[in-house]
Parts: sequence; C-alpha cells; structure tokens
Amino acid sequence: MSSICYLDCSATSPLESEVLDAMRPYLEEELGNSGSRTHEFGIRANRAVENARKQVAEVVDSSQAEVVFTSGATESNNIAILGLRDFAAERGRKHIVSTTIEHKAVLEPVDVLKAAGFDVTLVNPGANGRVKAADVLDAVREDTLLVSVMHANNETGVIQPISEISAGLRGSAAFFHTDAAQSFGKDIKTLQDQRIDLISISGHKIFGPKGVGSLITRRRGHNRLPLKPIMYGGGQERGLRPGTLPVHLIVGLGMASFVALRDQKERAEKCLDFRRKLLAGLEELTPAVHGDPDFHLPHVVSLSIADIDSEAIMLALKDEVAISNGSACTSASYSPSHVLNAMGMSAVEADAVTRWSWCHRTPEPDWEAIKQRIKILL
Repeated sequence: MSSICYLDCSATSPLESEVLDAMRPYLEEELGNSGSRTHEFGIRANRAVENARKQVAEVVDSSQAEVVFTSGATESNNIAILGLRDFAAERGRKHIVSTTIEHKAVLEPVDVLKAAGFDVTLVNPGANGRVKAADVLDAVREDTLLVSVMHANNETGVIQPISEISAGLRGSAAFFHTDAAQSFGKDIKTLQDQRIDLISISGHKIFGPKGVGSLITRRRGHNRLPLKPIMYGGGQERGLRPGTLPVHLIVGLGMASFVALRDQKERAEKCLDFRRKLLAGLEELTPAVHGDPDFHLPHVVSLSIADIDSEAIMLALKDEVAISNGSACTSASYSPSHVLNAMGMSAVEADAVTRWSWCHRTPEPDWEAIKQRIKILL
C-alpha cells in the first residue's frame, strides 16, 4: 500500500468495503444475465438489479421505474440532452439554457445540438464560481426545451443554486436537468426535489465501482419523459439504454447508494473536520481559496499559493499527496480550465490552482512536510 495520501477523491473515490462485499457474489457465483427469465440464475440476477434500482431511487425520493442504469454520469448526461432532440423538433422548442462551468459531458452534447440548429444560452458564474439563479431563470424563454445546471462543480466544489432554479421553473414547460456526479449521496435533500426532471449520477464518485451510473428520469404526473435512446440494439432499461446489464456493477452502485444515504451526516462531519485541518496546515503559506465559502462541498478545496505553477506543486508533493489541477476527464488536454476562466481568472492565475479532494476515509497527511516542500518553491 502506498504511503502517499490520496487527495483526488473528486476524480474517483475509493471502493467502500461493503460495496465490494455486495459485488463479490455476482463476480464469483451468481453468473446469470438479468434478462434471462427462463431459469433461476437469471431471476436472481434480475432480483439483484431491481433491489439496486430501489436503493438508488431512495436517495433521490423517486420510484424504481424512474431509474435508468448507464455506464456513468457522462452517458447519463448525453441521454438527458441528446435524447430530447426529436421532441424538440416536434414541438419547436429548440432553446437550451446551461452554464459555462458545466462538465464537458454536458457542454459537448449541447454543442452537438447547437451545430444542429439549436439556440444555446450559457450563463456565466460570478468570481466565486456560483451562478445566480436569477440569471439562469431570466434566460428561459417560451421555446426553452431544457435547463441544465450542475449541482456542484467538479473543480471548485461550489454548490449551485439548484433549489432556487427549480422553484423558479415551476409552471414552465422546460425540462430541468442537473449533473449530480459530485453531489449524489452527499447533498440529499436538494436532489429529492420533484421538479428536477433529470439527474445524472456516477458510481465511482460515491465509493462505488467505475463503469456504472444512472439517469433519474422523473415522470410528470403519469407521463414518462419524451426521451429517445442514443444507442440501439436491445430493449433493456425500458428501451432507453440497450445492452446486457453489468449486474455486479449495478449491485455495487446500489449498495454505495444505500451506504451514502445511511452515513451521509457522519461522512460530511469527517470531511469538514479534514477541511479545517487542511486549511490550518497550509495557513502559513497564505493560500488563496477559490469558490464561494458559503456554498461548497465539504470535501473539496480549490486553492493557489502565491503564483506557483500547479504542475510545480504537484511535482514537489508527488511523494506526499496525490492532488490535481482540474478535471480528470480533461487533464490530458493541458488546456486552461474553462471553469476557472469563466470565473474571471487569467491563464497565469488558473495555472496556479490545485484541487485537493478527500473523503471520510482519508488519513491526515504530514502537513509540516507538505509546507516545507512548497516553501522551496516560493
């Protein structure tokens, strides 16, 4: 086991032991395809899938029928956005409202629709990384198809005003989608709002396995949302997402959801305690903390120290802590963070920002050793 302290939980979180224990039988013994209804192996697999569906649904107070399993939040975002294309064309509602700080898994599907003739309005945040609900709602028109605003930003940890936007959309025909990859199982009450039509979640952000997620598709009254599949080849997941279901991964997501709901308060308290220790440990270096201090996830800090380049800091600390300088999904591109740019930072300022993210299981690193390594760079 490495002695390096892992502080990149916003990229991917460690697998919870209860989750691994729940998954193991479906890797070693229970071999059935959940779509096979002619024998006991398939029936047991289907039963496990439906139990997991219930566990996911309980976190957001939805019905089992509203849970669609996917490969992760990226696929969920694509289905939520591109799956409404035909409906938009039929109804003449080809306007989308989103923000400039969304994950690329939202911005790029939106760009696809823009290239197909949709009108797109992207709302900017303030310097604190938070958009104003009024700015989002003011952008909504009669022909608005979809409003898509992330629940919490993956780079800064800033929580967006989802509840206020939801309240302002009551009476509007526009669908409301939120990418909740960073917040599902962590901010429970907000995502239980029944006005949120579509919620994207990912297993590996909540101490579950990689490669599985879900799209919550809330009904309006008795009506299913007018989503169309973006892939074809089977009738799985109510015809919306084809392919043989990975039972072991789905079981893992279900158990991770169950544990998150059960332990949410305790986890948050531990994460807030770690945050206090982190900021105290680095205080001598006078770090600049980025993002709204009143609306943030308890397990993420975005900061910069003087004008030291983030790559230099990560290199200096590589034997102590594992941190990042942005989204893991776009880190290979070496392009300036679009999130930090939207917050008004220059390229030089953005290049100095590092993200530190932890969890309830993270051991405390040697802050003195970390300080000394960074001091060399000053």
